[in-house]
Amino acid sequence: MKDFERLPSGIPGLDKLMEGGFVKGFTILVSGSAGTGKTIFSLQFLLEGLKKGENCMYISLEQKPQDILDDVLRFGWDLQSFISKKKFFIEYHDPFQIADITSPIIDKIKEKKITRVAIDSTSSFGLYFKDTFEIRKQLYKLLTGLKEIGVTSILTTELTEEEGKLSRFGVEEFIVDGVVLLQFLGLGGKASFNIQVRKMRRTEHKKESYPYDITKNGIKIGSA
Repeated sequence: MKDFERLPSGIPGLDKLMEGGFVKGFTILVSGSAGTGKTIFSLQFLLEGLKKGENCMYISLEQKPQDILDDVLRFGWDLQSFISKKKFFIEYHDPFQIADITSPIIDKIKEKKITRVAIDSTSSFGLYFKDTFEIRKQLYKLLTGLKEIGVTSILTTELTEEEGKLSRFGVEEFIVDGVVLLQFLGLGGKASFNIQVRKMRRTEHKKESYPYDITKNGIKIGSA
């Protein structure tokens, strides 16, 4: 069996569920309802790359850059220091002005020699493109563009609380290489979180759901 180069996710407990990490160059969809830690997950993935000397980029379609930097200080993540070293780049794109988001994103990734990128969140495509077909076409263009240049990417999508869906627009999960589902569980008045690797190409991965916590150091996965 061919061995593929893998990148550690930066999420304690996750890599052992999928042969040591994400395959280099893969696009991974992180899906979950509000408050499940999708943004934390994506930034934790980038932080792992930064610690290893990689160039990383975070593309926000929701929060302004300074808000993001301030939010993660509670985890002790000083991302500003990596910005100063020109290793970490934050791009904000107004979701109401993304007639063509793919070209500028791909150009920036190439220019800065980015190896890891996170796009948070693809759900914002629905704010600009009202036609479902156009949304799916733009998402397909973005995802295939990322895969063609070989960057390893995390894309987040926000789900409603209804069951049975893996993405907002019903197309992302078929284009990406992997899907990680974050779930909020409120049982008996007690809140908890579960994570499940629903899809991961070229990988033998665990199919079960695992509990996770959002700790003072970020997301950490427990035992099944």
